[in-house]
Amino acid sequence: MATASEPGAFNEYAGRYDAWYESPKGKVLLAIELACLRPLLASFPRPYLEVGVGTGRFAEALGIELGLDPSRQALEKAYRRSVQCVVGVGEALPFQDHCFGGVLVAFTLCFVRDPLQVVREIRRVLMPRGGIVLGMLLRGTPWADLYARQGKQGHPLYKRAHFYSKEEVESLLRKSGFRVTGYRATLFQRPGLETYKEEQPIEGYVAGAGFIGIAASRAE
Repeated sequence: MATASEPGAFNEYAGRYDAWYESPKGKVLLAIELACLRPLLASFPRPYLEVGVGTGRFAEALGIELGLDPSRQALEKAYRRSVQCVVGVGEALPFQDHCFGGVLVAFTLCFVRDPLQVVREIRRVLMPRGGIVLGMLLRGTPWADLYARQGKQGHPLYKRAHFYSKEEVESLLRKSGFRVTGYRATLFQRPGLETYKEEQPIEGYVAGAGFIGIAASRAE
């Protein structure tokens, strides 16, 4: 989930970021997020692409055929998970028009410099019946606000992050030629707990949910 133009911090933190998912908390939170995203992605035809694939945790679990990221150190770990990857940025996807059925963008949109260009590029590479799935921490929710505070305190990753509201995301999708088709909400446990339990995602948008999955089809 590196930024388009500044993968340095993500290169440096790729190992630490990936190792966190092996911790007890990380394993549960990953399972929660995957359960939220899986049905949304499955609503679109294959093949799939993940923009901001990072170390490949989501792509491996969701059976995504191809990943893209500017961080070579992160991609080395994705390769070890047998995820096919290319080095690149979301603002200039190195793919032909209409070659993917679904594109996942999880925890990445808040780090890119030009989100409108990224989403427009995603629309370009999607088949007419294809769609995008976003995994988001929305502004004004406990988890996004925690990371925003850490960013203001100088955290090397989150100081680059910009968290969006639901309305801003919907506007971005409309401007890029998408129509929202579904929401799923999860992560109702607050940050900072000693342990976390797996949750059943809720269909639809729920205000205050820590993690939101958004599906949007390519409007014609």
